[in-house]
Amino acid sequence: MRPTMVLQRVFRAVIMGPPGSGKGTISGRITKTFGLKHISSGDILRANIDAKTELGLLMKACIDQGQLVPDDVMSRLILSDLRAVGQSSWLLDGFPRTIVQAEALDDAYSVDTAVNLNVPFEIIKQRLTSRWTHLPSGRVYNIDFNPPKVSGLDDVTGEPLVQRDDDTPETVTRRLNAYKTQTEPVLEYYRSKGILETFTGTETNRIWPHIEDFLHRRLSSANQRVA
Repeated sequence: MRPTMVLQRVFRAVIMGPPGSGKGTISGRITKTFGLKHISSGDILRANIDAKTELGLLMKACIDQGQLVPDDVMSRLILSDLRAVGQSSWLLDGFPRTIVQAEALDDAYSVDTAVNLNVPFEIIKQRLTSRWTHLPSGRVYNIDFNPPKVSGLDDVTGEPLVQRDDDTPETVTRRLNAYKTQTEPVLEYYRSKGILETFTGTETNRIWPHIEDFLHRRLSSANQRVA
C-alpha cells in the first residue's frame, strides 16, 4: 500500500456515479490514500434531519411528501458544511446532482477534478437488491462482495442491518432513471470544463487501481507546480 500523499496545495474533487456504483467504497479509499476530507451529502442530510435544524426540517418535509429537495436548499446545506471545513482538501460525495447544484458549487469553489464511476445499470441493479444498511450510521454492506463479518449485523455496533425500501427492484429502476435524467447532464458539464475523468468497470476492486494511479499523477503534478 502506498503511503498517504502529503498535499502541498488545497485539492478539491467530486465523485460521481449512479446509486450503487461504489462511490462510498471508493471515497473511503481516496480519503485514506490521499488525505482528503470526505464530505458526504447523505451524512449531512441525515445529521440535519436528526438535529431538526431549519434546513433539516424543510428537507424532511420534502422527503416525507415524496418530493425532491429543492436545489437551492441542498446547495445551501452543502456549501455551509464546506465553509465549515475551511481551507481543507476534500472529496465531495453525492453532490452536485443537478446542473443548478453544480453551478452553485462552482460559484463558491474551484473543483480540481470530477471522478466518474461508470458501472452498467444491470450490474447496479444486482448490487442494490443485495444491499443491506445500518440505518443509524449509513454504513452499507453487500452480501455478494462486501458482506458483514456476522450475517445480518453491523461490523461496528453489532446492531441489525435492514434492506431499505429504495433497494427493491422497482425502486432501483426508478432511481437509475432519475440519475440518467437529472445527474448525467452534470457529467457533460464537468466534461466541458475539462476536469471529468471516467472509470468504467463492473467491480470496485478492479476500478480502484486506475483511480489511484490517476490521482497520484494528478496530485503529484499539482505538488510540483506548487514547488
